Amino acid sequence: MVSEDHAALGIALRQWRDRTSPQDIGLPTGGVRRAPGLRREELAQLAGLSVDYVVRLERGRATSPSAQVLASLSRALRLSEPERDHLFRLAGQAPPAAGDISPYIPPSVQRLLDQLRHTPLSVHDASWNLISWNPLWAALVGDPSAWRGRERNIAWRHFTGLPSRATHTHEQQVRFEIALVSDLRSSTARYPQDKPLRSLIADLRRESDRFSELWASHTVGFHTTDSKIVHHPDLGAVTVDCDTLTVPGSDLRIAAYSAPPGTATSEQFALLTTIGIQAMPQPADDSSRGR
Repeated sequence: MVSEDHAALGIALRQWRDRTSPQDIGLPTGGVRRAPGLRREELAQLAGLSVDYVVRLERGRATSPSAQVLASLSRALRLSEPERDHLFRLAGQAPPAAGDISPYIPPSVQRLLDQLRHTPLSVHDASWNLISWNPLWAALVGDPSAWRGRERNIAWRHFTGLPSRATHTHEQQVRFEIALVSDLRSSTARYPQDKPLRSLIADLRRESDRFSELWASHTVGFHTTDSKIVHHPDLGAVTVDCDTLTVPGSDLRIAAYSAPPGTATSEQFALLTTIGIQAMPQPADDSSRGR
């Protein structure tokens, strides 16, 4: 039996899906469309959920969707912050509290990211958790949809030696590590009550001598334009420039890979665009996934 709360959640999701224009998020609009907005299949792809799970949510038959699933849905549906909070409450979850690190991507920022589909992009929160990416980024560095928990944290992946297609020179690695640790230290000052961030720092200090050394040294560094080599299984070595952009007022970090026009890397990007991209989902594919 469908409860009243679950039915209300399903109604809200259907209404938000119907109002979301496929054209606004870069989806093809050709052919006959019975739905006024997004199809369920399109919402599932954008949010990284199975179509069956989206159907169960809309029919009020999926209980207790996780905060991660709700965050993925709010991004896919381009919800405003009040709408996102309403979605959380409908699902019986507390909205992200003030003072905690938020994975929220404002719709205006998401539209900008959608328009940069020919640039590999990943989006991270203030603790460097991966919260979104585009298909070209996934095609280049590998599909992250199977990563769970700490596997989605860039600092954790780097300092604990998890697999990566990217390599740096020694100097590049030193700059990257110092900037990353400095960034996390700044985040702890801005979000002193954020428990997941405090836990991440404590675990990194315990698991990584290099992180512990940098943390104790209070060395300061900043993310600057730098290059790295991504070793793609089909294209071989892909040399990219990497820039880290921040979104004022939200503490999002956008990592963008680029290459000058006419270079070998720009040609490799074009190959990835035409033959290397699959429908890469966003994080979370069912209600049991945790942060």
